[in-house]
Amino acid sequence: MNEKTLLSLAYGAAFTAGERAVSFADLEGLLPSFRSGDAWLRAGAAEGREGFGWLNLPRRNVDDIQTLARWLTTRESVVQIGIGGSALGNLMLHGALLPPYRNELPKAKRGGPRFFMSDNVDPIDNRAIWELIDPESTAVVVVSKSGSTAETASNFLFFWEKLRDTLGEAAARERIVVVTDKEKGILRPFVDETGCKSLILPEDVGGRFSVLSCVGLLSAWALGIDCKTLLSGAAAMDGALGRAGSVLENPAWVMAGLFYLHMKKGRNMNVLMPYADPLERFCEWFAQLWGESIGKDGQGSTPVRALGAIDQHSQIQLYTSGPDDKCYTILTVRSAAASLGQKDIALPAAPEKAFEKLSYLYGKSMDELRNFEAGATAAALSKGGRPVLSLSIPVLDAYRLGGLIQFYEYVTGMMGHLMQVNPFDQPGVEQGKNYTYGLMGRAGFEAQAREVETLSAKINERTASLAG
Repeated sequence: MNEKTLLSLAYGAAFTAGERAVSFADLEGLLPSFRSGDAWLRAGAAEGREGFGWLNLPRRNVDDIQTLARWLTTRESVVQIGIGGSALGNLMLHGALLPPYRNELPKAKRGGPRFFMSDNVDPIDNRAIWELIDPESTAVVVVSKSGSTAETASNFLFFWEKLRDTLGEAAARERIVVVTDKEKGILRPFVDETGCKSLILPEDVGGRFSVLSCVGLLSAWALGIDCKTLLSGAAAMDGALGRAGSVLENPAWVMAGLFYLHMKKGRNMNVLMPYADPLERFCEWFAQLWGESIGKDGQGSTPVRALGAIDQHSQIQLYTSGPDDKCYTILTVRSAAASLGQKDIALPAAPEKAFEKLSYLYGKSMDELRNFEAGATAAALSKGGRPVLSLSIPVLDAYRLGGLIQFYEYVTGMMGHLMQVNPFDQPGVEQGKNYTYGLMGRAGFEAQAREVETLSAKINERTASLAG
């Protein structure tokens, strides 16, 4: 890898033999579909079609986001309220590019406010956040395009009441930032009524693709992440993907094609296993992106999150010797410690005779060991005839992370095209939301409440219980 390398994909072990063979010729045969898929994505973005706007995010003006982020840096704490795409992207950026346990660092070392995410509707978690913050020096950022998502609305009602009762309404509204649709939804009238700070969610960008919009960038910038470099890496990746003329010149085509071909052969689970702790949240972000985008029309590929080397000790037995129903991606960072400006740890030699059998570790480093383990896992999977791809980045910085985000969003869009499903809607999610509205008594959703009652009667028709 050279200094300009965004990522590298090794895929020789992704081809399989036997009855469920996937060959190089199969992959090359998808070239017309790749070309038409790229044209489809770019035309949709250029025309402003709903869901396609993520492709343009790396080149959109972000001055308003940076300005508001500067104000957030004056706060002691920031609480963001959101769920799904309004939360996972933020946590992914922070986990990848900020020091672990950052909230525990003194202010001088943090370089910005403490950050708390109120995502799940949980009274214990929300009360704990409230007890940890000083309302006077806190900003509350609520992110929702519709404003009606039950979990986000519930959490916002809690924090808004707490701020209002503690500080008074005038002071409370000064500490609220709303990220929502330009015109539609419940939160826009709230902005107009209170005059609180606000940013506009792009209409053509769906929640799970929104991390490089104000949804993810606002808190990232406030906490010290170089968002312009992040966007620069995403733009560089997009440019590189757009220039590719053949399958082999485009790692995203290779990855999407292999995932698609293996899915058609019954390997409909997709394991992403980074060997870098800062990328653990990347897996969570990927799980929503992948699952919601391509789980349609009775088709799909179930995302599975794993973390090396931890899950080497909990999942590899299943992966190597269990059912052959998965594709695997091993993701490595060549210099993980250097990514956060830290030094790697060299393993010391121990003088005790009891440790003689550990001498093979002496002088090696933790990064070195983890990368060896990643290679060993890939080799074990390959020996077992399991399709495995090895994806690597030279360093985990804002530039490479921006590229990695754009890469996976593009792979997801391309997978939807290959499957002939719309990767930018989520009808199954909406069904669950509508049932929740009905059960909670929201006007206009009475029929949904009755339907849930009928279905629940069937669900609870037979039960088994235990008593102590």
